[in-house]
Amino acid sequence: MNHDEARTFVRRAVQRVVPDADFTGLDPDASLRDTFDMDSLDFLEFVETLAELSGRELSEEDYPVLVTWDGCADRLVTGARTTAHGRSG
Repeated sequence: MNHDEARTFVRRAVQRVVPDADFTGLDPDASLRDTFDMDSLDFLEFVETLAELSGRELSEEDYPVLVTWDGCADRLVTGARTTAHGRSG
């Protein structure tokens, strides 16, 4: 998985939780929670949806990096590389 593919998963996961989410001009380092006004339950649903769409295992330990678009994409790409080497990611 490359960074652009990972960002597509992030966009799709956000749009499941916030259907009218507009990514136009979104700073890749801006907080997704703040930008799309996600509360804790929305964020949890986002993380679960992201894991489902991407096929990656995401845990509470990942939450700090999952707050931005690029952070999510980086985690998915890193997880893909780790999984490709035979370790869980």
